Amino acid sequence: MGRGRVELKRIENKINRQVTFAKRRNGLLKKAYELSVLCDAEVALIIFSTRGKLYEFCSTASMPKTLDRYQKCSYGAVEVSKPAKELESSYREYLKLKDRYEALQRTQRNLLGEDLGPLNSKELEQLERQLDSSLKHVRSIKTQYMLDQLSDLQNKEQMLMEANRALSTKLDEISARNQFRASWEGGEQSVSFSNQRAQSQGLFHPLECNPTLQIGYNPVASNQIAATTHAHQVNGFIPGWMF
Repeated sequence: MGRGRVELKRIENKINRQVTFAKRRNGLLKKAYELSVLCDAEVALIIFSTRGKLYEFCSTASMPKTLDRYQKCSYGAVEVSKPAKELESSYREYLKLKDRYEALQRTQRNLLGEDLGPLNSKELEQLERQLDSSLKHVRSIKTQYMLDQLSDLQNKEQMLMEANRALSTKLDEISARNQFRASWEGGEQSVSFSNQRAQSQGLFHPLECNPTLQIGYNPVASNQIAATTHAHQVNGFIPGWMF
């Protein structure tokens, strides 16, 4: 009993899929080799796995040569099949672009002062006018640029002056505030000192007494001592405490 027909669909089992890929890849490479040997054919085979790995076979020594031959055979026929009228139009457009490119290069060299020999007087005058116009344009742009810079600097200067005035005003306010505070504190101290002095004058009153030092002094006893001393001196007797 023969094998049943295998249904062609994606193998869901990863291991079975990898085994099947390896077997059929080897078989395909073998068939390509046999075809190139048996039939003397130029065969090129390229295989990429699901992981991006490359497998290739080429019956010749160089794969790029075979690929170039394939491209020439595939795309060359399309170019040959194009209408001749379209090719002629494209060629005329190419010639126009080429002439314009060469004229631009020649004009650029003339503007740089090169290759001026073939030019006649009229072309030289036209070149001179073109240079003058370009110079005026450059000067105009330069002047406008300088004016713009000057305007920016003036705006910055105005902003700095306004900031300076604001800072000066703030500094004056701070100085006036400090002076007012210092004067206020000085006035408060003088008022406090005056109050203290008035209070001290109210606490201490001068005593109404004889300014003569009278500590332990008795005027009656002093008069008696003076009379006794005078009597003893008259009698010629000096008391013992006077020696």
